[in-house]
Amino acid sequence: MKFLTPLLALALLTMSTFAADGPVRHVVHFKFKAEATPEQIKKITEEFAALKTKISVVESLEWGKNMSAEGLSKGFEYCWIASFKTAQDRDAYLVDPAHKAFVALLKPVLDEALVVDFIPEK
Repeated sequence: MKFLTPLLALALLTMSTFAADGPVRHVVHFKFKAEATPEQIKKITEEFAALKTKISVVESLEWGKNMSAEGLSKGFEYCWIASFKTAQDRDAYLVDPAHKAFVALLKPVLDEALVVDFIPEK
């Protein structure tokens, strides 16, 4: 038992090291407030898209409006997928002043957000 704890710690550390390797996909869904205007939503879309040019660690950025026929979006009508080489790049993106300015612009019209980050399985 005495040796199990260090081995377990090493195993967990090794797993978290692999999990921190990239690429990382940052998937963001937005549900806007009912009173959000089309112009406000357009501005949010433009400003989110502009983060690709403002923050160098963003490898790619895709987005679109829900068009699923299943009716399961629960009001999350917009989705963005940002890709990063590593979790450290994603972390740098989150604290970047351009991202923080975007979040400040978003908050007044945002009802709810859903964010999922993952490393693609091979």
